Amino acid sequence: MRPRLLLPSLAAASALTLSACGSNGSSMFGSEPTTEGGAPAGQTAGSPETGTDATGSAAEGALECEEPPAPPSQPQSFTQDDLPDPKSGDPATLTATVETNCGDIVLELDAANAPQTVASFEFLADEGYWDASTCHRLTTAGLFVLQCGDPTGTGRGNPGYGYGIENAPADGNYPPGSLAMARTQDPNSNGGQFFIVYEDSMLPTQGGGYSIFGQVTEGLDIVQAIAEQGVEGGGGDGAPTQPISILSIDIDG
Repeated sequence: MRPRLLLPSLAAASALTLSACGSNGSSMFGSEPTTEGGAPAGQTAGSPETGTDATGSAAEGALECEEPPAPPSQPQSFTQDDLPDPKSGDPATLTATVETNCGDIVLELDAANAPQTVASFEFLADEGYWDASTCHRLTTAGLFVLQCGDPTGTGRGNPGYGYGIENAPADGNYPPGSLAMARTQDPNSNGGQFFIVYEDSMLPTQGGGYSIFGQVTEGLDIVQAIAEQGVEGGGGDGAPTQPISILSIDIDG
């Protein structure tokens, strides 16, 4: 059985690297064996910051979400040979629009500083790998992220290939709007799971940290509104109370 990708547990966030599992057993960021990334913990959760800029504003009014689609019965699978070549860095950035059942989230992808990650993200988006996939994990204590990218919804899924770390912050600081890859303890386990940071978070740097490959330019308010509704059943790590699923991802540039 594949390990799940998660972030480190809330209590041990400061000492662990992000893995791909959550409180439900899935992995994100951390030292536990997993298949793709997660996030750290160790502090108490605060309310999502509010503001007026594109990446940090809180939603005005109630969040409106449609019923999420059923997940794919047979997620796509690839091989290491399918991993695309790194981007050339020209153009330096690409724009990705993530259509979700709660609204669109627009991303600026950093092809100059994370060329392999962006190439893989573009490939999987073009293949429809994430279509109808749920964002299976929300953390609200110590680590403030929404984790997506596993079509199985278990935290164990990966596309069948892996690659190394790029553009990880040396100080472990992941500001709101950061878009980063989840992984296991293996630095070459980046694959399909990724996370969006909705409030300042610190992640362990041991083992190389977690690849930042872009930022949210529109729609962070959607993630913050999801976070405000908390984790299903209470607690600080698990499936979000308000389900959010990726319907499609389109990339321009």
